Amino acid sequence: MKGVKVLRKNNNIYRIIDANLNRVKEGLRVCEEIARFVLDDHKLTASFKHLRHEIDRIVKKVYPASILLRERNSSADVGRLNSRGELQRSSCKDIFRANIQRVKESLRVLEEFSKLIDEKVALSFKRLRYKVYEIEKDSFKKVSSLPDSR
Repeated sequence: MKGVKVLRKNNNIYRIIDANLNRVKEGLRVCEEIARFVLDDHKLTASFKHLRHEIDRIVKKVYPASILLRERNSSADVGRLNSRGELQRSSCKDIFRANIQRVKESLRVLEEFSKLIDEKVALSFKRLRYKVYEIEKDSFKKVSSLPDSR
């Protein structure tokens, strides 16, 4: 892979990338489900689905599953039991907002740490982050109209 920097084996950078790939895709899926089943918005649903598939396309180029899975250590992750705030959701609106934020933050982490491996991939994550900003803006009115309670 031309331009790809190979990091030493057992590098925690891959743990960070793996965790944030999982986080970004999980957050996109939650937003997609709200767009599909709560908002009944075909365009918004398709936008979230397209982003998930775009991430898969980017990842396959540089981050083989074998590397990411080799470096994954979920059972020893010091942050896995920290769920403070995650259980405090009162509506689909809260869930959507929490997950769109999670997506933006994860894309930023992926952008930053990908700079250590492949600058083109880092730029791809940056481009996707700005797409998410636009989708968030486009969805704001619909999501804001959702009820505040379950």
